Amino acid sequence: MLVMGILNTAPDSFSDWGRCTDAQTAVAHGVRLQSEGADIVDVGGESTRPGSQPISEEEELSRVLPVVERLAAQLRVPLSIDTSKARVAEAALKAGARIVNDVTALRGDPGMGEVVRKHDAGLVLMHMLGTPATMQDAPQYRDVVGEVYAFLEVRLQAALDMGIRRERIAVDPGIGFGKTVEHNLELIRGLGKLRELGQPVFVGPSRKRFIGTLLDLPVDQRVEGTLAVCVAAVLNGVDAVRVHDVKPVRRAVDLAVHLRSGGR
Repeated sequence: MLVMGILNTAPDSFSDWGRCTDAQTAVAHGVRLQSEGADIVDVGGESTRPGSQPISEEEELSRVLPVVERLAAQLRVPLSIDTSKARVAEAALKAGARIVNDVTALRGDPGMGEVVRKHDAGLVLMHMLGTPATMQDAPQYRDVVGEVYAFLEVRLQAALDMGIRRERIAVDPGIGFGKTVEHNLELIRGLGKLRELGQPVFVGPSRKRFIGTLLDLPVDQRVEGTLAVCVAAVLNGVDAVRVHDVKPVRRAVDLAVHLRSGGR
């Protein structure tokens, strides 16, 4: 069971709000995530919160590259780069990152697939309805689990057609990326269906808006709600969770794994 620790360097990140915008602070936070039990540290420089606008490659590179370079020399665990830009991914992989976490599932930049293939990097394909700027504008599905499954099946095949090895690919239903509260709940209940794709399943519920809506809590008070969703995700067969609060989530999901396996 993997725990991916989130390291945001964007000043408008929905939950960190600029806490790690300088490289020294960001690197220290990455080291702390590892010490708290993160199996992967996921570095991102562009906010994908609802309503956010894209930034330039140059701006994104200036935010993430110094952090990736320094963390790659200090961490034992692999680094992931959270980007949809091929140039940013390439620079991060050359600097020591080993995974590309692409919220567009290779649709955002036509060069991304070749970058991943060339570096034999890990790849997380995520479902998103629309773009971060528009994704929460009344999202609708007839069958959210079935439609997300079908989308990921198509994107998985696209990645394979680009020459990316199957064993390097994971899928993510994109909790909060173009989904209502009920859509998110249905996806968490239906994670077992996504396992039928035959790939590891990642899920990123950390501090998301649906938790705040259900519990009537602001973003900085959603740790317990995140724990509950992560445990439910593990019991429904997920392979990895992407979170801000690594220490409590690590403990919760480790116990959930024992529950899922009957205590073995």
